[in-house]
Amino acid sequence: MNPEDLQLLVTRTMPYGKYKGRLIADLPGHYLNWFAREGFPKGEIGRLLALMQEIDHNGLSPLLAPLRGQTGAADT
Repeated sequence: MNPEDLQLLVTRTMPYGKYKGRLIADLPGHYLNWFAREGFPKGEIGRLLALMQEIDHNGLSPLLAPLRGQTGAADT
């Protein structure tokens, strides 16, 4: 994991699916767990979803709070 990945979790939005447009850090746990069971997509989005699932599963989501609102990577 790169430290920059944590910033991406609070700035990058889900590009498709039921939660399209929602920040990856704001995706519900059941959705992240579904990906964990069915398989994460390839590429950056899959890597970020896997990281967020691990953070959520371990109850560490509040650690992202200080990163919210900071400028960082562009939303894509």
